[in-house]
Amino acid sequence: MIELPFYHGYTVAVMGLGKTGLATARALMASGADVWAWDDYEDRRAAAAQQDIPLVDLERCNWHEPVSLILSPGIPHTFPEPHPVAALAREHGIEIICDIELLGRAQPDANYIGITGTNGKSTTTALIGHVMALGGRNAQVGGNIGEPVLLLEPAGSEGSYVLEMSSYQLERTLSITFDVAVWLNISPDHLARHGGMEGYIAAKKNIFRRQTSPRSAVVGVDDEISQGIYEELRRAGDQDLIPISSTRPVEGGVYVVDGLLHDATGGQPIAAIDLGSVASLPGAHNWQNAAAAYAACKAAGMPEAVITACLRSFPGLAHRQELVEIVDGVRYVNDSKATNADAAARALACYDRIHWIAGGQAKEGGLSGLEPYFPRLAAAYLIGEAEEDFAKALDGQVPVVRCGTLDRAVAEASKAASAEVGSGSDPVVLLSPACASWDQFDSFEARGALFQELVRAQPGERSTPDDGGPPLHKGGRA
Repeated sequence: MIELPFYHGYTVAVMGLGKTGLATARALMASGADVWAWDDYEDRRAAAAQQDIPLVDLERCNWHEPVSLILSPGIPHTFPEPHPVAALAREHGIEIICDIELLGRAQPDANYIGITGTNGKSTTTALIGHVMALGGRNAQVGGNIGEPVLLLEPAGSEGSYVLEMSSYQLERTLSITFDVAVWLNISPDHLARHGGMEGYIAAKKNIFRRQTSPRSAVVGVDDEISQGIYEELRRAGDQDLIPISSTRPVEGGVYVVDGLLHDATGGQPIAAIDLGSVASLPGAHNWQNAAAAYAACKAAGMPEAVITACLRSFPGLAHRQELVEIVDGVRYVNDSKATNADAAARALACYDRIHWIAGGQAKEGGLSGLEPYFPRLAAAYLIGEAEEDFAKALDGQVPVVRCGTLDRAVAEASKAASAEVGSGSDPVVLLSPACASWDQFDSFEARGALFQELVRAQPGERSTPDDGGPPLHKGGRA
């Protein structure tokens, strides 16, 4: 656990008692702070009370006492309107920060690698952490993935924190200047929370705050906005800049063409690794993730040969194109982490005959942009709040089964996919919701875990790609 001695004897408010909030409260208490913790949900308050965390109603307390408000990233402090607790803190001049800011203050001498982008953050973060740890570095992964950062161990000057940074977290992290900042891509997401696309971009750009050489920025250039961000940074000339692409050569950067990763950071391009041989990184979106991880690890001082060797052993990320099982010739793939259309597109591009489970709490744009993948869909099995809107969007283009709940969707998709086995196709039942999970689940992890449970309860003969099952990613070069 990270110690926070600078709060000893001070009152600190903690709003939001999910996994991160509970860890923050415990770290503050262990450091001698007077913690005032609260959550809008009674069950979370009860869970905190069981851990002897002091509860104080932050909408009815004396705001002259706290010196900081540690606000859960999911709770708004600006758009679409500030939570009442955030408004009270601002009214009284109290700083509003998150747990990652506390890590930065507690571990100022550590090395920090930050990863942001609309899609691919978690895979890239996990991949960098895997490469660094397997390559002998003292590296810990956290942020918007894995353990809350205050449950990590002190890193000191020799260690590194590899942090997935959401736009919400970047707005509330002021003290960290990233030694390596990774920007993958950007597309519309969380727009209501940031007051529009301009605000969303501005929040993401905080990943580069105060960077100067020899600190490095690894920037994806495969979308128009990100290309513009790269050009803006290049003109400023503050930090070392490494462009990456999954589609075309980029001068002085790292890029992938037809699955082959090239390193041109030294001038002359060198073929480093054939990503087609890495089963856990299928498709162009994962090529971008691999290029970013390679560039970031090289910028952090790791030898090229070590990086490529470690890339080959990456096991993949839970809930992201994760093969659950093959049952009676039907592949069941858990892509619950695909919470918007862009993320779902990356999975849909990897398979040829898809029984697609989609729906939940829709994001901006709904299914816009997925039309090119409709010919791959045998049917769509719709769940959650978005069921009706998605059914209208797919009407006349894709057969639709309105299921409401995930258990029914798995049952219907399984029955239809099983009937196709042996007909010349390799059917896939793919959970790639293109939606947030909060209408029916606490998290995308909970949604994915239920999908796994339902699949493993299916009767039938199990196989794997290695023992005669069909290949995992037939349409891998997406």
